[in-house]
Amino acid sequence: MMRKPRIILYAVAWLIGLLWVLPFLGVFVSSLRPFREVVDGWWRLEEFTLTLDAFIRAWNHPSAPVGPALLNSVYIAVPATLLTIMFASLAAYAFARFKFRLKSPLFFLLILIMAMPGQSIIIPLFAYMVDLGLLDTRLGLILVHTAWGIPWAVLFLRNFFLSVPIDLEESARVDGASDLTVFRRIVLPIALPAIVSIAVLQFVWVWNDFLFALILIQSPGKKVITQTIPMIQGRFDIPWSVLSAASVLSMIVPLLIFVFLQRYYIKGVMAGAIKG
Repeated sequence: MMRKPRIILYAVAWLIGLLWVLPFLGVFVSSLRPFREVVDGWWRLEEFTLTLDAFIRAWNHPSAPVGPALLNSVYIAVPATLLTIMFASLAAYAFARFKFRLKSPLFFLLILIMAMPGQSIIIPLFAYMVDLGLLDTRLGLILVHTAWGIPWAVLFLRNFFLSVPIDLEESARVDGASDLTVFRRIVLPIALPAIVSIAVLQFVWVWNDFLFALILIQSPGKKVITQTIPMIQGRFDIPWSVLSAASVLSMIVPLLIFVFLQRYYIKGVMAGAIKG
C-alpha cells in the first residue's frame, strides 16, 4: 500500500523537474537551429538543422561580444565570492561562539540588511562610488557584492557553527591551541560543506546580477555578461538564435559549478538549516 503514494510522489517530482528544465531546453534548441526553423516554435521539427553559427556570432558580436563579457563576469564573481566567504566565516564564528557587547543588536542589524532591497540603496551607493573613485571599476563592483553577500552568509554559517559540537574546540584549547588555530584547523574543515554552499550561491547571485553592474560599470570593455546580452538586440532586428546562444553561454559557468559541487552544496544546505 505504501508503494502507490511513493510512485505518485516520484511522478510529481519528475513532472516538476521537467517543467523546470523546459525553458532551458527551449533556449538551448533555439541556439542550435537557424532562426527560420524556430520562428514558429522551437518544438516544431519539420526541419531540423544543427549549427553553431549562433554561438560564433554571439562570441564575436561586433557591438556586444560575449567572450570578453564572460571573462569580466569571472573577474567580478570569483573575488566577490572568496571575500564574502573569508569575512562571513570569521564573523559567523564570532557570533556563534563568543560573547561581546552589542552582539544581539549587530546580529539584528544583519537581518535588517538582508531584508533591504538593492534598489533602495542605488542612489547613495552611486554617490559613494563617485566620491571614492570606484565608479566604473571592477574593484568597486566586487566590494559592493561582497558587502551585500556578507549578511546572509553570516546567518547561514552561524547556524552551521551552532550545530558543531563545542567539545572538539575545547579539547584543542586544552592542548594549547589559540582561537585562530581552532578556527583554521578544526572548524573550517568541518564547515567545508556549508562554505561550498555559500560559494555556489554567492557566485551564482553575483554572476546573474544586473542592477549593480548596470549602475556601476559603464565602460564597454568592462561590462559583464548580464549587461552584454541585452545589447545584442538591435533596434529593428532581434536575432533570437544569437540571443539564445549568448544566454546558453552565460548559463554554462554557474551550471558547471553547481554540477561539480552539488554533493557539498546539498550537505551544507541541510546542515545550515539545523539550528537558528
